[in-house]
Amino acid sequence: MKKTEQSIQRCLTISTVQKILGGKWKIEILYYIGLQNVRRFGALRRHIGGITESSLTKQLRELESDGFINRYDFKEVPPHVEYTLTDLGESFMSVLEVIKQWGDLHLK
Repeated sequence: MKKTEQSIQRCLTISTVQKILGGKWKIEILYYIGLQNVRRFGALRRHIGGITESSLTKQLRELESDGFINRYDFKEVPPHVEYTLTDLGESFMSVLEVIKQWGDLHLK
């Protein structure tokens, strides 16, 4: 296949998406926040199961830094923090729904 400027650009796009969403838990975190309405740290950890507190914290910070989620600290004792999707995160939900449908169909 002859390399063209367009094929090189597509590769860079996929590479960038992979770098942003390639964390072990990021897709699952986005699924629970965006499609299951799970907003709190503890609830996310319970839903995901095998994730450590430090891994969840790291993945949430990266998703926030990449513009997929917002973190809202209620400044209460005990601490109350909730996560919501940004517009960028919301725009990814249709892609995530298709991935889930494909998995439901082909990964039995």
